[in-house]
Formats: sequence, C-alpha cells, structure tokens
Amino acid sequence: MKARVTVTLKNGVLDPQGKAIEGSLGSLGFEGVEGIRQGKVFDLDLSDRNEVQAKSDIEAMCEQLLANTVIENYSIELL
Repeated sequence: MKARVTVTLKNGVLDPQGKAIEGSLGSLGFEGVEGIRQGKVFDLDLSDRNEVQAKSDIEAMCEQLLANTVIENYSIELL
C-alpha cells in the first residue's frame, strides 16, 4: 500500500521560505503571484495491511515525527 502525507503550515504561522520564493518568482518576471505557502510531502510504501490500520499508523507517525502539530497541519491520502 502507498500513502502520501502532505504537511503545511497552519494559517497565521509566518512562512519566510514562502515569502522568499514569492520574491524570487517576481524577480524572474512571474507577475501576479500574491502569496506562496511552502510545505512538505512524504510518500510512504507500506507493507500490505488494511486501510484502517494503515491510516491509524500514519496518523501516529505524523503526530510523533513527520509534523510539528503546534504549527503544522497534515493530510493523509492512501493511494
């Protein structure tokens, strides 16, 4: 089974990397970009198991390591 975890900063958390990317795009001539928020994507290959157990395990991974839940949100997609 494959899964994808997307981690993004919560609304209201400053994103200096996103601001730097936004400025760089403007410098390269890409106009009209009014905001960028950066994030992380984790693609996981899991041994065969049922979807309920896999999602539960991935949620535990996110809570313990993959995301800083104080400032980040995460979403899980089973593929």
